[in-house]
Amino acid sequence: MLADAALDAALLAALDAFARRERVLVALDFDGTLAPEVDDPGQARALLEAQSALLRLRALPGTIVALVSGRALESLAAVGGLPDDAPLIGSHGLEVRFTAGDARPAVDAADRERVRALRSRLEPLVGATAGAWIEDKPAGFAVHTRLVDATAASALVEAVRGEAHAADPELTVRDGKNVVEFAVRDATKGDGLRALRARFAPDAVLFAGDDVTDEDALAVLEPGDLGIKVGPPPTAAAHRVAGPAEVAALLHRLADVRDALGSRPVD
Repeated sequence: MLADAALDAALLAALDAFARRERVLVALDFDGTLAPEVDDPGQARALLEAQSALLRLRALPGTIVALVSGRALESLAAVGGLPDDAPLIGSHGLEVRFTAGDARPAVDAADRERVRALRSRLEPLVGATAGAWIEDKPAGFAVHTRLVDATAASALVEAVRGEAHAADPELTVRDGKNVVEFAVRDATKGDGLRALRARFAPDAVLFAGDDVTDEDALAVLEPGDLGIKVGPPPTAAAHRVAGPAEVAALLHRLADVRDALGSRPVD
């Protein structure tokens, strides 16, 4: 684990103030925040230090830990490494699971047909680009370009965006790091964070994320909440850390302070 010296003084002060709240929600993006980015998303795992910090926090009274991801809920559950009763938000807020067995249906038959028709039109473009691939999601799919030459990736994204708009102008299109996503239902990580806040009624929320889509969650934070950007991209967050190792360090710091203070039990 990195020492607290890896975190700047302003962040440490904000983290300690957050730790003193009676009931808190710690909501975190997964890929690039807890887990280093990898070429095969199915192989992504949180850093061991991050994983141990999450489990420490979950064991403390008054502390709710949730993952908020663009991944499909099934994928997030598979790689997230948390117990089955952990709250999860998948598909950018479209899929919500507050505890084991209560995931909300994301799409209906008409939605699935729209996704199928769009996928059939975009598959030839993706298949013709070496290294590109499609990740299926309940309300759409993502075209990944992480392994594609930069020039070819730019051309592919432009092509699939144009074809998608011609096929279904009402689609939600969302850009991320080395990925463009198409969905027949519109939701954001901000929607997911609002759902978590409404369900668990915390006194304060901590959210950390690295991608463009995490800005939607950072934008709905309220006074007293703590927003943290992971990595260098522009952000609305007041604080920033370099990567997953620093996230692990701040989560352990949070667990240390809350454990020392002795927070009250969650209702």
